[in-house]
Amino acid sequence: MEANYKFTAFILLGLTLVISLIVGLMTRRHDSGGYGIQVRSIGHANIGAAIASNWMSAASFLGIAGVFFVQGYFAFAYVLGWTGGYVLLLVLMGSQIRRFGKYTAPDFVEARYDSPVARAFSAVIAIVISLIYCVAQYKGIGMIFAWMFGIDYTQALVFGTLVVLSYLVIAGALGASRNQQMHYLILIISFVVPLMLIAKKLGYNWLIPQFSYGQALQDLPAKMSSDYLFPWTFGTPYEWIALCFTLMVGTAGLPHVLSRFYTVPNSRDARWGVVWGLFFIGLLYWSAPAYGAFAKSWLARTGTVLDPAAAEAIADIIVIKAAEWVGLHEIFVAILAIGAVLAAISTITGLLVTGAGAIAYDIYYRMINPNANERHLLLVAKGSTLVLAFLILVIAVNPPGLIAQITAVAFALAGNTLFPVFLLGIWWDRANKYGAIAGMMIGTIITFAPILVGHLIPGLRSILPPTSSALIGAPVVILTMIIVSRLTPPPPEHIRRFLVEKVHSP
Repeated sequence: MEANYKFTAFILLGLTLVISLIVGLMTRRHDSGGYGIQVRSIGHANIGAAIASNWMSAASFLGIAGVFFVQGYFAFAYVLGWTGGYVLLLVLMGSQIRRFGKYTAPDFVEARYDSPVARAFSAVIAIVISLIYCVAQYKGIGMIFAWMFGIDYTQALVFGTLVVLSYLVIAGALGASRNQQMHYLILIISFVVPLMLIAKKLGYNWLIPQFSYGQALQDLPAKMSSDYLFPWTFGTPYEWIALCFTLMVGTAGLPHVLSRFYTVPNSRDARWGVVWGLFFIGLLYWSAPAYGAFAKSWLARTGTVLDPAAAEAIADIIVIKAAEWVGLHEIFVAILAIGAVLAAISTITGLLVTGAGAIAYDIYYRMINPNANERHLLLVAKGSTLVLAFLILVIAVNPPGLIAQITAVAFALAGNTLFPVFLLGIWWDRANKYGAIAGMMIGTIITFAPILVGHLIPGLRSILPPTSSALIGAPVVILTMIIVSRLTPPPPEHIRRFLVEKVHSP
């Protein structure tokens, strides 16, 4: 990063956070249904905007463009996987989850499988997913703050963590909630408007800059273009299919995505919320590849050559670098950076609160101290938030990959554990607690085996890539659940009747 201070970006960030708190105070609600989740009717488009707001993290705002900049065609697996996951939700689980009527993934698991142990296991998995997901957000925060203040990445990471925790403490003390619809509007405008100006600077169609993506690719030199566009330059067909499948089932099993369906008024709202959410998310994913292509176009025009290591080092802030390279005014570059920071901060705060709530309620209260009062649980939750934030900070100091790649590991864990548990829990009434627990255990092993022992077992990472293990893992877990459930007693009859009469009723 250049060692210079971006005063405009800093001022805009401070103003934006203050305005966010004020709007949160003005729009706060008290009709929560548990874990701070709000249950109310806000209209199909607004539900979709809320889903998209939850989804727009640093992985979407920064990571997609970065992985397109580095891997070209191969990166389409991220777009297809993440958007395809919502189609999977729409077809398989959206309305059924709403009819089941529980507020969180652990709530669903305990109610469906009649097992506190299965609930605790799912809570631990949700916490680990939150940790991994947050590492990617921390990396985005660290890189943006390093760019903003012209300081070392580690220093920027620590400072950014303090900013996030301060915002979380102040928002919690004031009782300010995030207006998700307004949040989405701010993020999409801060992402698309600079893209329009970048396209105009490069001489492309700027009114709909996404249509200029193809033209930018055609303008690349032959060698750069062939590497960027050839499907298997950066991975094999198996790796591409495995990544796409993993992100699809991971999306359908991600706790903070599923929670949006527990809290809408009815199953029709759940279905239409997915449709609108897919549209709003698609606006972002339609735009992100263009940032990567425009950055490549500028490099080609200026004759600038980046070796692979240098390209990967700046990939996760390529949206910022592209705006700087083409000479965009500093205000618009700052707006783009602030959008990325807001996306990361909102995701981090939400995940930290969810993770701390799971520790305090699902683990401490349900398994360790059932006599704990509300004040005691609040202290446990606050302490858990600080511990989780510190653990994430330690891991994020030396991030193991690009933002999108780190996030994909969280999706692999969700796809290997929670997705099969939800899928069979909804559609197969014979699935029982023994099958669910065994499935989650096998899924966890499959997810982390290539990461922890992949260097000791030749070929393991080629069969089970860390970011793409669910292509094999999810079917193995589903088969495990079926076999174990068949060999053990069936679930209680009242659960089976509830599935028939309530969850699958017209």
